[in-house]
Amino acid sequence: MAQLKKSSAQMVADARDRIEEIETKDAITMVDDPNVVIVDIRDVRERQRSGYIPGSFHCTRGMIEFWVDPDSPYFKEVFGEDKKFVLHCASGWRSALTAATLQDMGFEAAHLKEGFSTWEAKGGPVECSEKK
Repeated sequence: MAQLKKSSAQMVADARDRIEEIETKDAITMVDDPNVVIVDIRDVRERQRSGYIPGSFHCTRGMIEFWVDPDSPYFKEVFGEDKKFVLHCASGWRSALTAATLQDMGFEAAHLKEGFSTWEAKGGPVECSEKK
């Protein structure tokens, strides 16, 4: 087995040291804010299985760097808007890494510290879609 220079846990910790982390209770108040875009970076199967935050924009982690880059052929207009972008995944690990990567690109994004895992339990609204 190859020796890792840095563990995934260390990468997440390093990312969290330099990005904005938003507590679940604070993010819940942002759901209806027209100046905030909540970006769900989970896989589509996760959204189907556990639901999603109403009004959230879905962009899988594998495409987000391309979707936020205005010079990319995959650029999405939503990321060109002058709004606050709050990323989330299931537990806050992928979204921390993604927020740090986007910050390295010059794009400002925060993330939901605990991810979607505590959203509903803390009173956050959830929508469900039919499984495809």
